[in-house]
Amino acid sequence: MSKKGNTQTRVAIRKKRKLRKWVYFVFIPILIAFLGVVGYGGYLYFKAESIAKDSHKDDGREKSDLRVEKVDPDVDNVSVLIMGVDESDHRDNAEDARTDALILATFNKDDKSVKLHSIPRDSYVYIPEVGYEDKINHAHAYGDHSTIETVENLLNIPVDYWVKLNFQAFVDVIDAIDGVEVDVPYEFRESDSNDKRNSIHLLPGKQTLNGEEALAFARTRKHDNDIERGKRQLEIIESVVDKATDFSSILKLDNIFQAVGDNIETNMLFSEMKSFAAYGMDRDDLSIETYTLEGTDYQPGSTYYWHLDDLALEETKELLKDHLDLSDSSLVEKEYEQERATPNPEHHY
Repeated sequence: MSKKGNTQTRVAIRKKRKLRKWVYFVFIPILIAFLGVVGYGGYLYFKAESIAKDSHKDDGREKSDLRVEKVDPDVDNVSVLIMGVDESDHRDNAEDARTDALILATFNKDDKSVKLHSIPRDSYVYIPEVGYEDKINHAHAYGDHSTIETVENLLNIPVDYWVKLNFQAFVDVIDAIDGVEVDVPYEFRESDSNDKRNSIHLLPGKQTLNGEEALAFARTRKHDNDIERGKRQLEIIESVVDKATDFSSILKLDNIFQAVGDNIETNMLFSEMKSFAAYGMDRDDLSIETYTLEGTDYQPGSTYYWHLDDLALEETKELLKDHLDLSDSSLVEKEYEQERATPNPEHHY
């Protein structure tokens, strides 16, 4: 064999060796990373399924009493009532906890849109479970079903699903995503989740808050009112959704699941939860709008209430009905004999 032939052979061998090195140092790490993501994804899937099973609570309802037929979140527009309760081990109040935040979320599949309606905790409404008007946050003292029934009666909109979480879930989820960015309107001091007075001190301006700080931001109303408080809660939810659905948060999902797992209850099955993932997957096209029920201050005696504006309430009902694409034939008429009586003082908290 000629020297030229030997030289070409050696060049070919070197090229093959270089190719092997490229395979070893580039392709294999990518393959390992891919398999790692797939494995991690599988782990997260089974963990999510396990958490969903543990958090599921059978409320005895196959469907909302206002629905003619059962809904399927894969194909139907649905509503989810989010109940943030002031329950904690520190307070030892699981039996009579109130709703500190109450938000009705409606999901429209075609528009890829979500509307979040904050219901002020002091709203003066009829509570069917007890048969008189009182603050809406008192309804939960009679059970989850009482709050659900009260919201359905107020808005004439079916509550298809509900999610209940406590203070700790709120704090842990926000810590799991490394905080949320919000615009603090003014300087204030507030208690933390263990009710340690003035332990949280925030200054005005746009900033990233950790879980305890975000909870204080969501709860305080020392310098404004319940309406502004509701707006702050919606701002936090939008920030959490935006951050949690970002691709960079995928490695934080384990922590998010862990945060949620011990502090949440829902009537949703895992198969139903998966249907909502489509909204998060279409993150760039997802539209989220926030609203708060309008009203005025109302204090007939020593107790303060938020008196809802009747005209604005009717407009809200129509907005929700349109977003869920509900027709009169798809709703069951249900009326309660409402007593316009002053609530019994012994039921005040």
